[in-house]
Amino acid sequence: MKARINLSAENRFLLSIAVTFLVFGAELAGGLWSGSLALLSDSAHVFMDIFALGMSYLAVRLSSLPPDDRHTYGYHRLEVLAALANGLTLAGISAGIFWEAYRRWQAPQPVNSGEMLAIAAIGLIANLAVASVLGESGHEHARAAHAARDLNMESARVHVLGDAVSSLGVILAGVLILLTGRFWIDPLVSFLIGILILISSGRVLRSSLHILVEGVPEGISLPRVSESLADLPGVLGIHDLHIWNICSGTVALSAHIVVADQSGESSNRVLQAVNRVLADEYGIEHTTVQFECVACNGNHLAHR
Repeated sequence: MKARINLSAENRFLLSIAVTFLVFGAELAGGLWSGSLALLSDSAHVFMDIFALGMSYLAVRLSSLPPDDRHTYGYHRLEVLAALANGLTLAGISAGIFWEAYRRWQAPQPVNSGEMLAIAAIGLIANLAVASVLGESGHEHARAAHAARDLNMESARVHVLGDAVSSLGVILAGVLILLTGRFWIDPLVSFLIGILILISSGRVLRSSLHILVEGVPEGISLPRVSESLADLPGVLGIHDLHIWNICSGTVALSAHIVVADQSGESSNRVLQAVNRVLADEYGIEHTTVQFECVACNGNHLAHR
């Protein structure tokens, strides 16, 4: 497996970190100035975005390192670990927001809605710009209709999109406070922002944990792959079929294939057909195939 440094991805992360840091400074200052918990909650989320983007950038750099004697797949799994850490930080942020929103709900505090609106609008524009940058060429390393998400890039983008939604909520809260003068709207919107962040956390954690426990990649059906291979000429059956993600953009497969003729010419013909089907129909190119004349005892065959 050849290591490739994705300079485009690195540059997108660096630009995103710089813009996000400016947003954090503006929202923190604006939240302290206006007294808005919603804006301070959003700034906390933005701060964790900086942390998440930094980890994602580091994962991109480290995952480009070549395989060695101790890490034969290289360091691609680091992008999944970064995504897992990002999901956990999102969950922690939401818990903190819930607690502070509860305190503010019990004792609402005055909020300068005008300043709150202006800062939130700036944050919304900046977050949408960062999400757009992270979304560019998001499937550049995947194949056609079977493109696999870069979980690391996706988790970072989820952070930023969550921020954009949060900023929109702060803007709505500012407008309602300006119109009604009801300060309890601020902690209410903060609570709703916390729920959105928690949902984002669950999505990222589920995807990263699925890869870490070597689950079958999303969008791929193990029985369907087995049937596709079993239908090839010269194949009698399939067993010990395993499909998993090395990282979000690389799918691996191993299988024992029972063939009618194990001679060199026939095996090469079957192997070429197997690799062609796996690459063209499922986007799987990292394969390990073992040919057998009879199935291992106790294993079920997927017959043609």
